[in-house]
Amino acid sequence: MKSVLMGLLALLLISGCQALDPLSGEHDAHAQWWSIDFHGPDYMKGWVENSTVEDVDGRIIDNRGGGVIGSDTPEDGTESARGWRWVSSNVMPVVGASLPKRVFVRWQSIVEPQTYKAWVDIPEEGREVMRTSTSRRCPETRLSRYGASMILGLAPGGTVQVWARDRCGKAVKIARAQAEIEPLGPSQGKNEGRYAYKISEKSRRYIERFGIPYGSW
Repeated sequence: MKSVLMGLLALLLISGCQALDPLSGEHDAHAQWWSIDFHGPDYMKGWVENSTVEDVDGRIIDNRGGGVIGSDTPEDGTESARGWRWVSSNVMPVVGASLPKRVFVRWQSIVEPQTYKAWVDIPEEGREVMRTSTSRRCPETRLSRYGASMILGLAPGGTVQVWARDRCGKAVKIARAQAEIEPLGPSQGKNEGRYAYKISEKSRRYIERFGIPYGSW
C-alpha cells in the first residue's frame, strides 16, 4: 500500500509541474539517441561514404555510411536544384553519442564527379536547439519532438550546410563549412576510382539545360 501511495504522489507531483509549465517536454516519450539527416539538392545526387561524430563528452562514434542523397525530382522544367528544398533525406541514428561537438562527413558528388570530406564544428547554440527540441513542447502543437535531429546538406563544390530541427520541427541553420577534396578519391582508392553509381539520365538532362548551380547553396 505504501508503494502505491508513493507512486500516486509521484504522479501528482509530475502532473503539478506540467500544469505549472504546460510546455515542458521533460516527461514526454523520447528516442534514446539523436539522428543525422543527410540531404542533397534536387538532381545533385551523391553518396555518403562515412560520417563520424565527436560528442561533447569526447567520444568518437563511427556512424558509417549514409547512403544516397539528392533526388531526380521534380523534373518540372524549373531550376529546382538552386538552393535547398526538403524533398528527400537519409536519416541515421547516432547510437551511443551525446550531443555533437563536431561532425565528419565524406561523400561522393556523383554529378561532378568528385569526392569531398570535412569536419564541421557544431556551436553551442546549435546544441541548444537540439536540446530544446525534446525538452520543450511546440506552442502550436503542445508536443515535443520524439528525437533531436541534425540535417547535413551536402552539395557539389563541397558545400556543407547544417541545420537542427527546433521544437516545432523547423530547420534552423546552425553551421556551414567548405569541404576539401578527398585526394584518395571515391572509396578512398579501394574501388579503382569507381563511384557508387553513374549519373542518372534525369540529372544529366537537368545539367545539360541548367548546369550545376555552384554558389546557390
